[in-house]
Amino acid sequence: MREKTMNKTSVCKKFKKGDRVVAIAGNDRGKVGTILRCSGDRVVVQGLNVRKKHVKKSEQNPAGGILPFEQSIHVSNLKLCVAEDKGVKLRTRVDQNGNRELYYKLDGQDVTYRSLKNSNSKKS
Repeated sequence: MREKTMNKTSVCKKFKKGDRVVAIAGNDRGKVGTILRCSGDRVVVQGLNVRKKHVKKSEQNPAGGILPFEQSIHVSNLKLCVAEDKGVKLRTRVDQNGNRELYYKLDGQDVTYRSLKNSNSKKS
């Protein structure tokens, strides 16, 4: 029973590939980037959390050297960037049709970001 719960990974439903996000924690706090790929509850953001890898000379990489690459960041350290490089908190709600959607508050108004897939649909 314990093995099943430990291997379960949560899927990030609030962010998708191509979204603009701003880092709210870490060395890159305040920087804005675009999501390149998602993996579970971690995402890789262009230009954020850049590390360096020492690569030995080989046939595939004849030059070798030190290559920069982006490391993944946990989604709790990111906020969605909508305008003026300010982060907004995404929230979920159910509309009149029973569909779940993501929204954020901007100047006291609720702004719909996008709808989510319904995972609660019954299968016959």
